[in-house]
Amino acid sequence: MHPAFKVIVWLILPYLFFNGCHTSTSNSTSNKTVFLKYENGKYSLFRNRQPFLIKGGSGYTNLKTLSEAGGNTIRVWDTLNLGKILDSAQKYDLAVVVGLPMPPNKNMDVFYDDETKVSDSFKQLTAVVNRYKNHPALLCWCLGNELDFPIRPRFNKFYTAFNNLVDMIHHDDPNHPVTTTMMTFNRKNITDIKWRTKVDFISFNIFGSIETLKNDLVGFNWFWNGPFLITEWGIEGPWVAEKRNAWGAYVEDSSPKKAEELLAIYQRYMPVNNPGYLGSMVFYWGQKQELTPTWFSLFDENGAPTALVNTMHYIWTGKPPATKAPPIKYMLVNGMGGHDNILLKPNILASARLFLDTPDTTGLTYKWQLIVEDWYNPNGKFSEKKPKEISNSVVANNRPDITFKTPENEGPYRLLVYVYNRQGYMATCNTPFYVVNNP
Repeated sequence: MHPAFKVIVWLILPYLFFNGCHTSTSNSTSNKTVFLKYENGKYSLFRNRQPFLIKGGSGYTNLKTLSEAGGNTIRVWDTLNLGKILDSAQKYDLAVVVGLPMPPNKNMDVFYDDETKVSDSFKQLTAVVNRYKNHPALLCWCLGNELDFPIRPRFNKFYTAFNNLVDMIHHDDPNHPVTTTMMTFNRKNITDIKWRTKVDFISFNIFGSIETLKNDLVGFNWFWNGPFLITEWGIEGPWVAEKRNAWGAYVEDSSPKKAEELLAIYQRYMPVNNPGYLGSMVFYWGQKQELTPTWFSLFDENGAPTALVNTMHYIWTGKPPATKAPPIKYMLVNGMGGHDNILLKPNILASARLFLDTPDTTGLTYKWQLIVEDWYNPNGKFSEKKPKEISNSVVANNRPDITFKTPENEGPYRLLVYVYNRQGYMATCNTPFYVVNNP
């Protein structure tokens, strides 16, 4: 783009698009199931004619627990098993942010330049919208997840495809608004979304950069001060360099420590007083393999909740839950922690000990697990496949201190422990180590 044209664009955009996205504030919205309203200098979401502040979890399982903890919304990223998910959400009086998947647009040749692919996708998503638009659990549609919104003309076909879908939803389902997500707060993306799309509000998937979000919103409100939803937030991910040890393995906090971090992040940085704030959704409401089985997971794979669920209960209700998770602190392997760069010989006996906040271990059970590490991937993404477990490696499993046999193959590994109490709550901790022939 010519520099002079850029200057002209930036001069005229504030006047053309100052009042946010394509949000209607007319009285006609009062007949809709879900609508946005701007009143007294603040945006609010209304559902069934009542103000609705989103208190949600990104995920589609453990819905009864979410409802009991004071949550009111879940988010799904695609339409897989959507009917069952909507029915289950309705059972527990929960709303659903439904993701309508769109392919990435960095390489236009893969999808958006192919008219047949675009047309087929349009028909499929139109069928989904019309099938579920009257479901009482539906809250809104989220078109795409963390797409790029570039301004260059070669992406025009992407914007055509995107806005055709937005227009279709607004026409076929005027009762539910449309949003899209971006990764972190990005002024360029906000500008392009505002300038070139017709979504009703913007959503952010935000982790570590939530620390600057309040200032970012204020600093850009001269141009955009519209409604927004935080569709993913939580503890910092394993992409932070200081969490790595010498060979690149990521060191994970215990679940009670992560619960403390989660509360601190919310209390310090969540922009709850911003006039555009529509609510937030914690990530991940369920169990998800991403680097480890526990990094983002608020539950284990069988639905046992961690202390992070207790934290969300307190955030959503203002009251501490009646039941707490096991009070574990940290684990040591041969007397060392994850940052100590633990090197072990193959086929030897090593020891591990779990430390707790209390000497009373009555009613606690322990499950130890040794897995092959999955900390490196050339494309920068972590595998979502269940990690390979080294079976029969742990001696006397159900206790806070164990002996285990190191693997025979050289490479990175991780020792995990899951601790359960009689109330069904769970706590986790893990330590990475490296097996090397000559440590």
